[in-house]
Amino acid sequence: MGARTKSKLAIIGAGSVGSSLAYASLIRGSARRVALYDIDGKRASAEVLDLAHGTQFTGSSSITGGDDISVVADADVVVITAGAKQEPGQTRLDLAGTNIRILEQLLPKLVEQAPDAVYMLVTNPCDVLTVAAQQITGLPRERVFSSGTVLDTSRLRWLLAERAGVATSAVHALIVGEHGDSELPLWSQATIGPVPILDWELPDGSRFTEQQLDEIATDVRTAAYRVIEGKGVTNYAIGLSGARIVEAILGDEHAILPVSTVLDGYHGVSGVALSVPSIVDRSGVRSVVEVAMSPREEQQFADSAAAVRASLDSLGL
Repeated sequence: MGARTKSKLAIIGAGSVGSSLAYASLIRGSARRVALYDIDGKRASAEVLDLAHGTQFTGSSSITGGDDISVVADADVVVITAGAKQEPGQTRLDLAGTNIRILEQLLPKLVEQAPDAVYMLVTNPCDVLTVAAQQITGLPRERVFSSGTVLDTSRLRWLLAERAGVATSAVHALIVGEHGDSELPLWSQATIGPVPILDWELPDGSRFTEQQLDEIATDVRTAAYRVIEGKGVTNYAIGLSGARIVEAILGDEHAILPVSTVLDGYHGVSGVALSVPSIVDRSGVRSVVEVAMSPREEQQFADSAAAVRASLDSLGL
């Protein structure tokens, strides 16, 4: 556990995502202390009690929470999952206006309680909300970011691993751009082990075609919609991916993860939050990593930036 032994994680929102993140964090030992805040005190208290009953099996981690904002006090990391829920058929960008208003009420109170924390947004549309949150708080860009395409990247690697017949950890591929419909895989940089993706021999002796890779990218983009259609919410995988990012922060790992920060001149994009490979440590997003893109990827990245920019403009951000 190392650097995480005395660290505190505050989770804002005790709904399906927030409680899944708390559960994942306790099981993985992401933080020694976890606090769960929600304006619905009855719900928050019930989730805390349920989780606390299992702490015999999670080491010495503790879980507290309720509807008093002071439970967040002195947190090292604050993860915001609170917001209006994405309904079947609704895009992430449709949620923007409502969730920005929630942030305007919430963030000043959180910063007062945890002025030195790193703030991570999970609430969608997370790229738009990252820009709003940075403007609302005035905090440095490295301390306000979103989980971005960390989950999308996990979905991509799982699909590729299934087709390739290898462990997910052997797949090195990234989704960048918007966490949403305009996101893109960086196929030009993707490998399985040390082998470029198009050169990998599949179990049947064939190789990936560009059409197959495009189909996989579509599956990744639509994955959340399929889960929401079936059960109303995505919660387990985002809880796990959120816990993984928390570990990178509290463990001062300098891990490279595709989180979303407000960019400044990255492949020509400024003032828009998009996911790119980023070094994540105790300070938050230490820096972004320059990565080569093919001409097609450059255009797709620019298109993704334009899609988020259009949303920001429509909201006056």
